[in-house]
Amino acid sequence: MKTDEGYSHALGNRQVQMIAIGGAIGVGLFLGAGGRLQAAGPALVLSYAAAGLAAFFVMRALGELVLYKPTSGSFVEYAADFVGPWAAFASGWMYWINWAFTGIAELTAISIYVSLWAPQFPRWLTALISLAFVLAVNLLSVRLFGELEFWFALLKVLAICAFLVTGLALVIFGFELGGSTAGAGNLVAHGGFFPNGFPMALMSLQSVIFAYSSIELVGIAAGETENPREIMPRAINGVIWRIVVFYVGSVLLLAMVLPWTAYGPGQSPFVTVFAALGIPWAADAMNLIVITAALSSCNSGLYSTGRILRAMAQKGEAPAFAGQLSSRQVPYGGILITATVFVAGVVLYYFVPERAFNIATAIASLGVITTWGTLLYCQIRLRRAAEQGLLERPAFRMPGSPYTGWLTLAFLALVMLLMPFADADQRIAFFCIPLLVAAIAAGWRIVDPHRRSAGAPLD
Repeated sequence: MKTDEGYSHALGNRQVQMIAIGGAIGVGLFLGAGGRLQAAGPALVLSYAAAGLAAFFVMRALGELVLYKPTSGSFVEYAADFVGPWAAFASGWMYWINWAFTGIAELTAISIYVSLWAPQFPRWLTALISLAFVLAVNLLSVRLFGELEFWFALLKVLAICAFLVTGLALVIFGFELGGSTAGAGNLVAHGGFFPNGFPMALMSLQSVIFAYSSIELVGIAAGETENPREIMPRAINGVIWRIVVFYVGSVLLLAMVLPWTAYGPGQSPFVTVFAALGIPWAADAMNLIVITAALSSCNSGLYSTGRILRAMAQKGEAPAFAGQLSSRQVPYGGILITATVFVAGVVLYYFVPERAFNIATAIASLGVITTWGTLLYCQIRLRRAAEQGLLERPAFRMPGSPYTGWLTLAFLALVMLLMPFADADQRIAFFCIPLLVAAIAAGWRIVDPHRRSAGAPLD
């Protein structure tokens, strides 16, 4: 059965639940947490908790919008409905920027993980092979994507649960590993809870926001979901508690199992812990799982950007090629456009392998902040329209609205303003903001007259 947008209802409850989990666990945690623990120390837990609270309100805002109007266009459609066509154009392209650079980060991460086993194999070639695999999966069918994502996400959950159980046991029984004793004492024993100062904890917020970056993917899956009004609230609430357990819980245990000085950017912190246990196969097994986690996120990036670009192409806001749909109801045009940028990322990795991951995640986080901000503001406008009697507000609502919405928007603005005061890679991303604004403004000036002449809705 096809939807009004031309897609098939190929995703069931089992797959949507796992897509939601897969979106909530990505390379930002599996790889990025190591470098940030090294930079901020145990205080990184506070950064994850603060960003997790913001993510909670973003997800509830998304839930209310999805229940109002389930669509694969997600926040792009909501921006058009509640703000205006220019906002839909800007948010759609910023979301694409997010996933384009997230994909580059994921491919970089896969190369780093594989180098643990094959240090002499060209890392850029590993990234290219990985891209070819996820591209093939996305182009074949939505059902194949959903099934693969189900198993990828299941592996992620098993890996995180294995770490949580192992880490908790190590802390409770005070095991010796890596030359230190696991326990709560590691939170303050090596230079204190803020070993590099409170500002470093603040500066880590950008990378933490990136770690949460895929949680909104479940909203895009709404347009290809059976019974979205029944499935989506459960999926969204599920993401929220997973944030607390998987992210905040994992980072807290990482900081207690080993001293924060044991971690670094060149290896997954989970692999570091299992390697310290002295069980060779355990570290290898965890390394394999984090590879699948990165593949999963890259897979999801192609899926989501394909749908977003097609929704924009149908309104004349993206190249017509992006609107092409295959006989299998796959938006191959948008998928191939994003894949082209992933290839450019492989080239970036070839020339600056030591900085490609951090540059990619910093630029991607700009898209995350824009997407989250769009969802929050659209929910505020939805609530206002309901108060004016223009529409009926869904029963699944964002708590504390509109105050929680405005506070979360202020938090996101703070994260962006802190970026130029952090490291050089975040400064590169911050100074890209004027370029992105200028490019999007120029694009809108070109697109808008064509939309008007074509009779596109002006909202």
